[in-house]
Amino acid sequence: MSSTQPKFLEDYPAYQPEPGEEYMSPRMLEHFRNKLLWWKEQLLEEMNATINHLKEDSAMPADPNDRASQEEEFSLELRTRDRERKLIAKVEATLKRIDDGDFGYCVITGEEIGLERLEARPTATMTVEAKAMQELREKQGVA
Repeated sequence: MSSTQPKFLEDYPAYQPEPGEEYMSPRMLEHFRNKLLWWKEQLLEEMNATINHLKEDSAMPADPNDRASQEEEFSLELRTRDRERKLIAKVEATLKRIDDGDFGYCVITGEEIGLERLEARPTATMTVEAKAMQELREKQGVA
């Protein structure tokens, strides 16, 4: 990885396979493990920053409008952190899939998910086609 740390997941350097490299080679798996660990660390840092912010700014303003604004801000931050908490659980489950040898393959079809999709969404467990079919069934109410 370069000396400049990426700020967002999209900025994390994409994997460059060697010519003829086997899908989910040890080197490829290590890339995704490192990417997931980096992402988890970023999420945890953001969660800690929010906790500190909530602690530091917890004094209730006297003005009712200021208080309402502050409560709305805190509510939004807490919802965001809850989504990130769920995302951390997905990242941990994905790291386990790497350890178990299941990473990179669709849980429905067993087909390769593909590098491009995994770079965009490292926690993906299905191919684009399988995910589209799942969403269509959900939309139709056929879970």
